[in-house]
Amino acid sequence: MVVGAGKGAAAMARAVEEHWQGPLSGLVITRYGHGVPLDRIELVEAAHPVPDAAGREAAGRILKMVEGLGKDDLALCLISGGGSALLALPADGISLEDKQAVNKALLRSGANIGEMNCVRKHLSKIKGGRLAAAAAPARVVTLLISDVPGDDPSVIASGPTVADPTSFSDALAVLEKYGIEGPKTVLDHLRNAIDETPKPGDPRLKRAESVMLATAQDALEAAAVKAEAAGYRPVILGNSIEGESRDVALVHAGIAQQIVKHGQPVCAPCVLLSGGETTVTVRGQGRGGRDAEFLLALAVALDGHPRIHAIACDTDGIDGTEDNAGAILTPTTLERANQIGLNAKERLANNDGYEFFSALDDLVVTGPTRTNVNDFRAILIDP
Repeated sequence: MVVGAGKGAAAMARAVEEHWQGPLSGLVITRYGHGVPLDRIELVEAAHPVPDAAGREAAGRILKMVEGLGKDDLALCLISGGGSALLALPADGISLEDKQAVNKALLRSGANIGEMNCVRKHLSKIKGGRLAAAAAPARVVTLLISDVPGDDPSVIASGPTVADPTSFSDALAVLEKYGIEGPKTVLDHLRNAIDETPKPGDPRLKRAESVMLATAQDALEAAAVKAEAAGYRPVILGNSIEGESRDVALVHAGIAQQIVKHGQPVCAPCVLLSGGETTVTVRGQGRGGRDAEFLLALAVALDGHPRIHAIACDTDGIDGTEDNAGAILTPTTLERANQIGLNAKERLANNDGYEFFSALDDLVVTGPTRTNVNDFRAILIDP
């Protein structure tokens, strides 16, 4: 039985169909527009990052599928980033509209992915190890593509087949930290703390195992090989960088300027590579995306430096909720913006990186890549 969810779920299911020789059936959920043709595994497309009824209905069907498995059965779970919103099966007493409201509030709050998924696990009937618990006593093998800093299987797609170390009180603390005051049904559910998620050592998860297929580190190392072949020394700054996009941009700008001025920690030509998942606390009304916001803040910090170019993209092809993967920055970005009346600082204050780079025709538009190892950033420094 093949089940799964995520932006890479359809492509993963296709690979299973191509390589699995025996009987095969099941259901996977992916984001609208991220599907591929499948022959034996059913595919459902649903909404991301805010869940919808299609995801809820499909998640309920997946749960019922695995509940009928026995000890001689194998549940192959295909999990990639985005799976948390796509596996939208609210706990009893919580409506889909309640979950949508919480999701929207969390997305605007600046909460990191671990905090968001802690809340999601405790508002769900399928996340936080509940899917694997429902499949017991069957063997459960989960194949993972990681989109989270640190590659913690319990955080990827809110860990539907992995024991959950967090609690109801942890989830409530996240909402309190970011001033999220409702809906009342959600707060009551978290305070009542009935039916906690399966914890490490839970006997229902005894036959569950996870295999990591791809991570942000893999992407950075592949980029490093390409950079070296092109004559640029690669410097991997980290694969799990978090924080506000504009703050992360300031740190990257500082490192780049140190290289230009002092040849430290390496001499140009070189390229700075980093991955992870930054956040944006939305204060303006613009069309953002954390990669566009990173680049806009970087543009302001570098002030048109003639030797520095950059690209920042989400590896799934979607920067936040927009239709671009990210954008590019060149030494002429600010000059060209000024010529058409675009003020970079004003656009940054309004979280409007998308429109800024769109006006310059500097968006990177790939369409869905059908994989997801989160953000990718490269800052190229010429000699």
